[in-house]
Amino acid sequence: MSEKSLLLIDGIDVFHGSIQALWDVSLEVRHGEILALIGANASGKTTLLDAISGLLRPTKGGIEFQGRSIAGLDPYQIVELGITQVPEGRRVFPDVPVLENLIIGSYNQRARQKREESLERVYEHFPILRERRKQIAKTLSGGEQQMLAIGRGLMADPKLMLIDEMSLGLAPIVIDGLFKALREIRGRGITVLFVEQNVKRTLQEADRAYILETGQITLSGPSAELRGDDRVKIAYFGL
Repeated sequence: MSEKSLLLIDGIDVFHGSIQALWDVSLEVRHGEILALIGANASGKTTLLDAISGLLRPTKGGIEFQGRSIAGLDPYQIVELGITQVPEGRRVFPDVPVLENLIIGSYNQRARQKREESLERVYEHFPILRERRKQIAKTLSGGEQQMLAIGRGLMADPKLMLIDEMSLGLAPIVIDGLFKALREIRGRGITVLFVEQNVKRTLQEADRAYILETGQITLSGPSAELRGDDRVKIAYFGL
């Protein structure tokens, strides 16, 4: 692992039961970057995030975070090390107020010590959550629930955030605000790996990207280079 590497995935295979979902996937996440994982539905993107988070375990290959193997750790241990996942579909606790949803995100020992500081940072990124802090989560709009899900992830005091399908089903103006928040989060020294189907927007926002097709990495590189790649133009831009 190089000094620039925060997370290194080396040739992993991952199965859902008897069905193989990832084949020999290798990927590097560098300190302080916004890295995108692009692919169609069922290409293995969420599976890869779940493998990093410890929800699934590779049958082959390795995963290292800050030079330490994490492939065999339980999810709570991985959160303690500084990786948090914001799942697709937000998955907020619907009948619980906004503030309690956020506090739930700071359950690990390291995060509990910074709870008040982290809460203020969340409110700086998403001022509407301060206004809505006593409101029941299920009464929030879709965009506000996504802000809450990201805020809950920030409460874990992460070094690396994994964000799955952040913009799904949201209005363009809301998506603009969420990407602005991602840039601010990166500005605080938090590295971001996000999954997204909006390829054009993704390649505008990310520093680098990997393209995943049917469980295998097929392309990777700086976003500016991928935007000009004929294979990307044909497959994703219809050109």
